[in-house]
Amino acid sequence: MAEDETERDETERLLEKLDIGQKVRLLTGASNWRTYGEPAVGLRPLTMSDGPAGVRGEAWDERRTSLVLPSPTALAASWDGELVQELGGLLAAEARRKGVQVLLAPTLNLHRSPLGGRHFECFSEDPLLTARTGVAFVTGVQEGGVAATAKHFVANDAETDRLRVDVIVDERTLRELYLAPFEAAVDAGVWAVMSAYNKVNGVTMSASELLERPLKEFGGGWGFDGLVVSDWGAVRSLLDTARSGQDLAMPGPEGPWAAGLLGAVASGLVDEARIDDKVRRLLRLARRVGALGEPGPAGRPLAPAADGPALLRRAVPAGTVLLRNDGGVLPLDAARLRRVAVVGPHAKAVRIQGGGSAEVFPSSVVTPLEGIEAALREAAGAGTRAEVTYTPGLPPYTRPRPLDPAWTRDPCDGRPGVLVRLLDAEGAELHSEHRLSGRIVEPARVAGAATVEIRALVRPAESGSWTLGVGGWGLMSLAVDGRTLLSGEFPLDSDDPTRVHVSPPYRCAEAELTEGVEVEVVARRRLDPGTGIATLLAAAPPPGDARAALDAAVAAARAADVAVVVVGTTEESESEGRDRESLALPDGQDALVRAVARANPRTVVLVNSGGPVALPWHRDVPALLLAWFPGQEAGHGLADVLFGHAEPGGRLPTTWAVAQEDVPVLDTRPRGGRLPYEEGVHIGHRAWLRAGAEPAYWFGHGLGYTTWEYVGMEAPGTVPGSGVPVDVHVRLRNTGARRGREVVQVYLARTDTAVDRPVRALAGYAAVEAGPGEESVATVRLAARALSHWSTERGRWETEPGTFTLLAGSSAGELPLRTTVTVPATGPLSAGPSMESALR
Repeated sequence: MAEDETERDETERLLEKLDIGQKVRLLTGASNWRTYGEPAVGLRPLTMSDGPAGVRGEAWDERRTSLVLPSPTALAASWDGELVQELGGLLAAEARRKGVQVLLAPTLNLHRSPLGGRHFECFSEDPLLTARTGVAFVTGVQEGGVAATAKHFVANDAETDRLRVDVIVDERTLRELYLAPFEAAVDAGVWAVMSAYNKVNGVTMSASELLERPLKEFGGGWGFDGLVVSDWGAVRSLLDTARSGQDLAMPGPEGPWAAGLLGAVASGLVDEARIDDKVRRLLRLARRVGALGEPGPAGRPLAPAADGPALLRRAVPAGTVLLRNDGGVLPLDAARLRRVAVVGPHAKAVRIQGGGSAEVFPSSVVTPLEGIEAALREAAGAGTRAEVTYTPGLPPYTRPRPLDPAWTRDPCDGRPGVLVRLLDAEGAELHSEHRLSGRIVEPARVAGAATVEIRALVRPAESGSWTLGVGGWGLMSLAVDGRTLLSGEFPLDSDDPTRVHVSPPYRCAEAELTEGVEVEVVARRRLDPGTGIATLLAAAPPPGDARAALDAAVAAARAADVAVVVVGTTEESESEGRDRESLALPDGQDALVRAVARANPRTVVLVNSGGPVALPWHRDVPALLLAWFPGQEAGHGLADVLFGHAEPGGRLPTTWAVAQEDVPVLDTRPRGGRLPYEEGVHIGHRAWLRAGAEPAYWFGHGLGYTTWEYVGMEAPGTVPGSGVPVDVHVRLRNTGARRGREVVQVYLARTDTAVDRPVRALAGYAAVEAGPGEESVATVRLAARALSHWSTERGRWETEPGTFTLLAGSSAGELPLRTTVTVPATGPLSAGPSMESALR
């Protein structure tokens, strides 16, 4: 939605009404999630909220629930832009319900290494798939009148030392891979871009020239006319950031700009024209979301709340990837089942979302166990229903979890949950409230509060040595029935916002508790300035008998018609704020899968993770499904796949290895503060192909409940070098017994070349559907830039004349069809499109 001439004139008129003090004040947040309003020009505050799997709103409060979507990895796995756009519209409705005008999503960084801790929040290893998915997300959100924010600009592809790391990346790689999804989002009209914490080639992103060129510059750049907002706390200096294309520093009200920007302008160190451009962009954003001038509804009508869960349920199978299905184990025939063994802790405690700033509190969660039980009840009708047994197969987790209302009570009124009190410096109560969880990220703001206290009556489910923990920083204590177990000063050891404000570490102590005997547990934390306010009270049951737990799972599997094992990552192994050290499933889950598969030849494994995990047993199980973090309707959606009510529509957005040591590009650890992207354009499947290595499952892989034959491919023999998209027609036949959907992928290769190219790279894709025996033709449009590369010498896109090979099939490793296209010579090299999106 470009600003028209009338709106531009109005923006300039409003700008003239503001003095320099008013202008500067607008450029730092008014609070953690809000900007300042300015009544003089009819500007109301903008409220921002984290995404991308849900909209939290301003308050991090478990009593204010949100709809939870499948993780972005699951959305990209659908390879379905229409679905992603529809889900974006649902997020817009959620944002407006919560009074949010700016959604801080989507994340357009790439899966450079599978060890990246925040992969669940990113889409893919591939720039084209990321770009197309991101554009669909942006379109859906902004059609609902809410601003989408493309983040984190740019090369924030890992979490280790993310506030300071200097990513060293050459210009061509930056243009062709890491900037490409952002360019596509700008071309699609995204209203906001978030600058990242990290440096690129020696310059922190909030001061980087990349914010001007290519991002904002017209002519040779992308012409972005929206607002550049900083990641939270990423503006850490004054002059270099104020002189850059950075527009808004969040959060506020403190910060380098709040403290010194007005003086810098007054002394001539920062040009007022710079300030005007930043304010102009803020006003433009406010107009787009309905926060400037007369208030009115923005975007399309809110979706009915009842539609949300149905859409979320439909999204689960769309992104679920069927990796293996030997012998046609899936789909399961409910009518033939008499006993189903469900195994694994994740079956009952499913991870629906990743950890960190993107977390929201769901109103409800359907676990895989509940989904399977519900599906079998529905299938049985008045007849005999299959018996479902559940065994975790592993002892309880030993790391404490925040107190749960299922086994805690508020000591004040007896309701399930905990009592939170704020105390003054002398220990007198200033405020108290009932809360539903022992994880208090944001207690009430009360003047004079010096200490936060969490108090609960805990009824242990078993006797033994329990681990109790208090989370936070500074002076903390933990007591049981008046006996102090832990007290001390725990100094702040990090400035990463997630670790400080969202997920502080636990300090733990042991206590002997008796089954059914209620005890009062009290955690206190002094609210020292600069240490955040998050406080956690948590507990873990006594360590169980690992051998007994495994034996019980094996016995259950052996006695069942089918065993469904649900395994996955934990908050400790996959979360924002840190990269993973290992791709291995934690806590003995590999041994659990192997043991159950030996006990029952009809074993189905569901992997509940946001990003890749090692699968050393993948050939030992007949059926293997990748569920990602499936959102709040996890159980129902996965049951739809298991029992054949829905097709497993997902295809891998990232290449999966058998073992960590096989991965060609793995490093996320800076050396001397620098992280060189030495592999250049060869990441993901491109890196595997260059290494000549075979992964467990290629990028793009995924099976449905039917089979396909690729019959033929047609493409123009000669194509222009640039500026014109190329349509490739791929004919295929459904050779199975049921209707299905296939994602047809076209890859580009070039051997006779003077350019360092991938062995092959994704150039386009399209989905088709067909019934049994039917043929269908997929029209795959290759972008105008698909045959081009970035010339560092000339600073432009160019196309090398000669013959390119097009390969079509179902994954980067399964490409049965091929043809060639030729780009005629029009000079040494023909120039590629300067501004065409990678999607066109």
